[in-house]
Amino acid sequence: MKIGLLPLYIDIYDISSPHVRPRMKAFYEKIAADFESRSIQVVRTADFCRLKPEFAAAVAQFEAAEADAIVTLHMAYSPSLESIDALADTKLPVVVLDTTETLTFTTEQSPGEIMYNHGIHGVMDLCSMLTRRGKPYAIAAGHCDLTDVVGEACGYVRAAVAAKALGNTRVGLFGGAFQSMGDFAVEPKELRERFGITVEDFPPEILTEYAAMVSGAAVDAELEADQGRFDFPDDIDKAGYQRSVAVGLGLRQCIEDKKLTAFSVNFRTVREMPFVECCKAMERGVGYAGEGDGLTSAFVGALLQGYPETNFVEIFCPDWQNGTLFLSHMGEMNYRIADGKPRVAYKGGFVDTYVAYTRMKGGSGVFLNVSRGRDDYQLALSACEMLPVEKDNFPGAMRGWLKPENGMTTAEFLKAISIHGATHHSVFIYGATLEELEYFGALHGMKTVIL
Repeated sequence: MKIGLLPLYIDIYDISSPHVRPRMKAFYEKIAADFESRSIQVVRTADFCRLKPEFAAAVAQFEAAEADAIVTLHMAYSPSLESIDALADTKLPVVVLDTTETLTFTTEQSPGEIMYNHGIHGVMDLCSMLTRRGKPYAIAAGHCDLTDVVGEACGYVRAAVAAKALGNTRVGLFGGAFQSMGDFAVEPKELRERFGITVEDFPPEILTEYAAMVSGAAVDAELEADQGRFDFPDDIDKAGYQRSVAVGLGLRQCIEDKKLTAFSVNFRTVREMPFVECCKAMERGVGYAGEGDGLTSAFVGALLQGYPETNFVEIFCPDWQNGTLFLSHMGEMNYRIADGKPRVAYKGGFVDTYVAYTRMKGGSGVFLNVSRGRDDYQLALSACEMLPVEKDNFPGAMRGWLKPENGMTTAEFLKAISIHGATHHSVFIYGATLEELEYFGALHGMKTVIL
């Protein structure tokens, strides 16, 4: 991830108080180093920006460097009309970092500290104008040492990375969509016009064709890797598992050849479902959703770019008494969030394939659902916890137990998501916050509802 760190200043201080510059530059470098310590590349300006041409040049510099976002840092009060055109007109997302150097400002503070710590009313000036101009922005506020305000800003940058990725999404649908499932059914043309998402349909036979091109050596190498990371039953049909591996590697090659960033496979038309590869694909950052759901898979793929521990989920069963929801699906889960070694098992019935089942690890995050409302697309968000579990009775299932963190009962949660038109396919993003994903939605002009 890469940011342009924009220092806002005012020209009259260079006339009245030129001596303050060195300390302010040191503070700017401290903030830049804090971002860099979190694996964020920082594009620095040549100097503090004071006047319209300087802001325009800085934003052009960030655009040329292909920054993911601009993070503003008020070194002092900076009148907004000098910077607003450059910031409102750029396509780069804006994250406002509202912080100062000095921790306390009591009656005992030295009056000289005013010069170094009054940028916050410049923040207010700028945010008022960004709001007036309709430019989405996020703001992180707090002291740089007392709070993790830089970490908060990094969260908004992750959301901006995900939002940018959505507009570059290429979804492949293998075997069409599950017939008669209407909630996630949207026109590819509309997805392209609304978000820039490209959807391409592939016949189910393409996976068989790609599987036939996979070499025996590649299958053996993948099987050896799987034996190191999965638990295998003693009586496994090795030839059957090798066939599943070949289909999975064929899917992997097809994703690469077609330059897909997300995909979905319909188990009604693809009998040899590549469940294990679907899990590995999410682990690598490729979006997935089941049953031909191009809409949700596109959002999973985009969110994975900012949040690698993103997972496609489906609410299966309610626990009315304990206020939790049992999540599951046929055989797909991001292995990054696996709680322990996945266990391989044959799955028959609708499909003829193998699955490496596991449980979702405990942790906090956000439950997200994207749906097509009457007039536009919308997001429903809820802060939730994936409960840590020591053991359970579901070894033959992908599973997790979700609990809303807002005090909602199971009944209240289910009622709320359905009132807002949520689809039955959703996303859970470990480590994300509601504010970050609100910003993600705002960057695409989406209506967002907090449950």
